[in-house]
Amino acid sequence: MRLLFLFAATVCLTVGTYAAVAPAKKAPDFKLTGADAKTYRLADFAGKTVVLEWVNFGCPFVRKHYDSKNMQSLQQTYTDSGVVWLSICSSAPGKQGFYEGDALSAQLKKEGAVPTAYLVDAAGTVGRAYGARTTPHMFVINPEGQIAYAGGIDNIRSAKISDVPKATNYVAAALKALSSGEAVVQSSAPPYGCSVKYAD
Repeated sequence: MRLLFLFAATVCLTVGTYAAVAPAKKAPDFKLTGADAKTYRLADFAGKTVVLEWVNFGCPFVRKHYDSKNMQSLQQTYTDSGVVWLSICSSAPGKQGFYEGDALSAQLKKEGAVPTAYLVDAAGTVGRAYGARTTPHMFVINPEGQIAYAGGIDNIRSAKISDVPKATNYVAAALKALSSGEAVVQSSAPPYGCSVKYAD
């Protein structure tokens, strides 16, 4: 299988309010194909807590969380507790972060990624529906199908691995609140990272 990967110039963004979906709003349903060639729909996970993680393995802000094993640890911890974790790549073919076939499987193995599924959104349809602008850009969906959290993964907007243990992780905080039946206090925060490499 061909590996389509472009080392493009990395654009770093810190974005304010713009998301197509907002906290307390219904999460748009979608259907995407996973790296395992299976079809996944958000509706398949009705009644469960779901995390959406926009990913691009070429982005230094994503690398911060994967090289530190922070993202894989979150994936493992929360999928073990019954949370559905969907990593979504909206990079277009030929752009940074796009993989397919055997190359994608090899990359996921290399990263040690353990989400419920890695989903390919090459057309960018789902990313645009959610207003995903950066990698990583995180969304937490509660069991009622509403957005409980949308925004950056944490409060330190850097690509430095050394900042990971010092940061307040908003995704972990939202998931802890939901598991305890409590309100999510921090329901949004500006996302930061590289621009999603959508098709032109």
